[in-house]
Amino acid sequence: MIPPTSTTRSSSFRQGFRVWATRRHGHTPRSEGDDYACTVPDYQPMASRLSTERLRLRPWMESDVDELRALVTEQGDGVPTVENIRERITTQLAATAQTGIALFPICRRVEGDFIGYCGLIVGRSSVDEPEIAYELFRRVHGRGYATEAARAVLEAAITTGRTRLWSTVGSWNTPSFRVLEKLGFKRDHVTTNDDGSEIVWLTRVLP
Repeated sequence: MIPPTSTTRSSSFRQGFRVWATRRHGHTPRSEGDDYACTVPDYQPMASRLSTERLRLRPWMESDVDELRALVTEQGDGVPTVENIRERITTQLAATAQTGIALFPICRRVEGDFIGYCGLIVGRSSVDEPEIAYELFRRVHGRGYATEAARAVLEAAITTGRTRLWSTVGSWNTPSFRVLEKLGFKRDHVTTNDDGSEIVWLTRVLP
């Protein structure tokens, strides 16, 4: 899911997006055998597109491959191949089809450029109470985009009928705590990874 100055990435993944998010936050991935539930009872699917005053959140496209590759590379975990990025996008789209929750590319309305992603994932939680996740290019940090996108995702989560969201954040990531606290998330408990790093669990009751 980023250096201590980041206002982004709050959750862990297992495959695709989840692999590199886990590395940056120091999260322990879900076990290899874990998988999403085959059915998602009683919930409406998230809207496929969201918009705010300055941003558009939309489905992933082939044209996002180069920008997503640059975003992953910026985090310092090496340079993924184009095929690897395509696989990550395919994995995320499959997860959305299965769970009804989505992780969206973020584009600025005026400039039209890709600046990151934001959405809901199963992560270390569950389909019933998913995690909110976000990551933006460093060049757009400090402008309130993470908060704006995450607020739109939170409102979309409410329309699905869910009653709680989670976020897991490295204890060092003060900027992410500020974003989440603006959205009404409260600290719930702390867990420790195998390397001794602490992960803070925050939660928000919906609506």
